[in-house]
Parts: sequence; structure tokens; C-alpha cells
Amino acid sequence: MTDWRSDTFEVRLGPPGHGGFCVARHEGRVVFVRHGLPDELVRVRVTEDRGGSFCRADAIEILEASPDRVPATCPVSGPGGAGCCDFSFATPAAQRALKAAVVAEQLRRIAGIEREITVQPIAGYPAEATGGWRTRVRLAVDAAGRAGVHGYRSTEVITDLRCPQPVSGAMDGIGDRLWTPGADLVVAVDGDGMRHIVELAPSAVAARAEPERPSTRGGDRRGKRGTDRRAGKRRAAERGPGGERSGTEWPRTGARGHGDEGRRGSRGGAQWRRLDDGDGSRDPDIGSSRGAERGHDGEWGRGGRDRSRRDEFGDAGARGHERSGSVGSEGDRRRAAARRAATHAARDEWVMGGSGRTVEYVAGRRWELAATGFWQAHRGAAQCYSDLVAEWAGLRHGERAWDLYSGVGVFAARLAGQVGQTGSVLAVESTRSAVADGNAALRDLPWLDLRAQRVEHWLAEHASGAAPDVVVLDPPRAGAGKEVVTAVTTSGPSRIIHIGCDPASFARDLGLYQSAGYHLADLRAFDAFPATHHVECLALLER
Repeated sequence: MTDWRSDTFEVRLGPPGHGGFCVARHEGRVVFVRHGLPDELVRVRVTEDRGGSFCRADAIEILEASPDRVPATCPVSGPGGAGCCDFSFATPAAQRALKAAVVAEQLRRIAGIEREITVQPIAGYPAEATGGWRTRVRLAVDAAGRAGVHGYRSTEVITDLRCPQPVSGAMDGIGDRLWTPGADLVVAVDGDGMRHIVELAPSAVAARAEPERPSTRGGDRRGKRGTDRRAGKRRAAERGPGGERSGTEWPRTGARGHGDEGRRGSRGGAQWRRLDDGDGSRDPDIGSSRGAERGHDGEWGRGGRDRSRRDEFGDAGARGHERSGSVGSEGDRRRAAARRAATHAARDEWVMGGSGRTVEYVAGRRWELAATGFWQAHRGAAQCYSDLVAEWAGLRHGERAWDLYSGVGVFAARLAGQVGQTGSVLAVESTRSAVADGNAALRDLPWLDLRAQRVEHWLAEHASGAAPDVVVLDPPRAGAGKEVVTAVTTSGPSRIIHIGCDPASFARDLGLYQSAGYHLADLRAFDAFPATHHVECLALLER
């Protein structure tokens, strides 16, 4: 078959597909086209063709525009750009309609569920609002020390930070400073409005890919990439908590030349820390299984939750690149596996602005957690989901509930408030730092037991015990899967509240619940990631 890469031709676009594109056909093949809307006539350029029945393309010219098309609000994500805003050229209503169509199609095709879907904005934060919605941002740093985002399905770093997703002030000055080449940069604006900036050490793969650097005997961060550490003093990045060598060597320039925020971080006692869950479940992205395993809503950039969106500004870049490699040669697959392993390995971090500890609030309760720890990216999402979980749970005093993949216990806190001291809430989260932060925030609820353990292992120990009345699950992007769903349904809860950020895995899990004798009583879909193709779905299942 002829390779179509870089070919251009005209197509009429069909319905939206899961992933931020529209489906078209050309000469008997399927073409996944980004930057277009259903029914538009467009000229496309093929960007990827690995043979077989489909290829990928960008709409580079709109010949017949949809009435839903508007001037793009994001200058970074057009053809050849980043993967941040899939639908910034569509009206907010049209964006939500596209997401609703995808969710409905996935439910119908995978789970056999026929249901009309309405995607609603997060209460108080319509997509039309200005000022941005994303409070968590993750950026990559290129070989020259400039912060940026990944190109779509690419490891290229685009140093244009004008995407409108971040809340006001989040990106101020980020593009004016130089950072450590190959590092990742986490920016978080917390519930008190304080901005925190944390550098994550380059992964082993990134470090090996960097060009040889100049001498590390001096220099200024604003100029050459040297280090400003005093000669003979071993960098903290190279030492473990007790002073032992960590084995991770990479030139650090410290805080000098970073401006006031960097100096405050250094002089205020900020330290290198290992981003390691301690149980073999490492999460360099956000420090929580809810974040580590769901790219779209965790971080803006290479995305948190394996997941991830989360998704997001650049998430489709690095992740897409790895996915495309995985279907190529054996060498491609090995390189992709090596990149994934390096990304998820333990990494050092350095607080460059703020305290590195974010403060968040839901339903009047205060949490404090690491800036690299998981929190919902949309500024209104945690409160929105928590309110709906509490409404659907409808627990009475003395009843029992489970919260699986609990993070810091936002949902568990609402459930504990309902069951009271005569009831019990059992919550499980694989990330030890999240559990520590959650227990600190929930110390006034002794009938809430938040444990650090992998969900599968925890269920194996508890599924045959006393049946919970309600189970809440917010699994990773890949979904809960058959093992977890089977264990949950075997435990016999009256109601299950299942949350998903990926329509395909969400539909698969709903099908598993149905096969186990549960029916879908209610479903809500939220536009928690405006201008992107991502959508958050919550389902209420009853026995």
C-alpha cells in the first residue's frame, strides 16, 4: 500500500471519534482528521500512515465551514502544534455535543447501553468563562532550558505557553526563565491562590538524550547551563535522604538566577525529595493512583494519570508518540517501553516557587498536599464530583461504605459525614504520600479508615467480609477492569458509584457491572476539560 504521509486531499468529515478527531474516508481507507468538525469539507495533510486500514491527518484548510466553527481560542494547538486543545475552534455548546456523541457511541458499541448523553459544564465554570480553568500544569523543558509542551504525538517541546487553559497568573514569568534541560516543571495554583513551582529531575532517558554540557564549576542559570553550587559540595540531587548516592546524576543549577521565587525556595529549606510511593507503585506525575494512572485531569503537559487527563496540553504528545511506537518494530516497542519506565521511575524534585505544599478545600474541609500530588485539574471539579457522590450515596447513620482509589479521601470524607460515628468508611489508595496527607486532613473522623495498598490486594482481603452499602470507585484511565469489578459486585453493595475519564474503559466497566446483575440508574457527564476531547463521567449502578 502506498504511504500517504504528507499527501494532501479533500474529504468530507463524518462523526467525531474517541480521541479528538473526526472520521472521514478516502479511497477506501479511514482517515482520522483533527482540527475539523462534522460535515465540514476540508483539505487535509496526512501526518501519520503506518499502513493498514487507517491513517491520521490534520485539516489544513476549511473549504466549507460548520456553523459551529469560531476563531480558535488556543494558538498552540493547531495543525502541527500541541495536543492541548482539540476543539478550541468550536463553540462551547458544540464541544459538549461532540463529547456527548462520543460517550453515547462508546456506551452503545461496548456496553450495549442506549442512552442519550448530555455533557454539562462544571457548575459555576462554563467553558465560555474567561480566566482559565486548569489549576495544575505540567510542562517539559527542552535542551535549551525553555519550558513548553509536547507536540501532538511527538516528543518535540513547543515553547509557546499561550494556551488559555491555566488559571490566571499560573504561567506568569515561566517562559522568561531558564530551567534544567530535560526536567519537567509542575505548576500548581492552590485553593488559597498561591502558586507553587516544582522541578522534577530529568528521567534517565531524557538525561541520556541531552547534549554534553559545559563545566559545572560555575556559571549563572541565566547564561550557560552550569551549576552555581560551590565547588566540592555534592548536589542534594545526587544524595538519598540519609546522604547516600542516589545514582541519578545530572547537572543542577540551583536557585541562583531564578528570581525571587527560586531564591526563596532554596533559602527556605526546600529539599530534594524522592517521588516514590514506597510500595513499588511509583508516580512521578502526581503522587496518587488517581493521578498517576489518569493522564487527562492530573497535569497539563505530559499529563498525570497513566493517566492523565487526565490529556491535555501536550499529553497527546509524549503518550501518542509511545503508542505509535508500540505498534511498529520490536525496536520501537523496546524504546517505547524504556521511555515509559523512565518516566515512571522515582525522580527528585526541587521547589522553585511557593512552599511546594498546596492547600485545597472541599465542602468546608481543608487538605494540604504536595504540589506534585494529585488534585482535580479543573478548579471546580472536586467540589462538583463530591457533591454528586454524596447525593447518590444517600447513606444513613450506621451504614458502611468503601472508597476505592481514594486519593486523599475527598469522597471518603463526604461518606463519613453521612454514616456518622456508628458507621464505617473504608478507603484505599496505593500512594503512601496521598494516604498520609489524607489521614492528616481526616483525623477528626476516626470511623474512616484510609489505608495505603493496591486496590486489587485490598479487595482480595475484604471482598468476603461485611458487605458495604455503597462503593465509590474513581479508577485510573484504563478503568477498574474485570478483576476489580468482579470483587466489588461479589461484595454485594446496594449501590455503586463509578467515575471514569475515558469513555471506552468507562463503557467497558459499565458492561461488566451489568453482567453481574447491576443496572445503570443514572449517569452524568461533565465538561471538566473545556476545549479538549476529554470528558468526566459518573455512573450510579444499583443491584
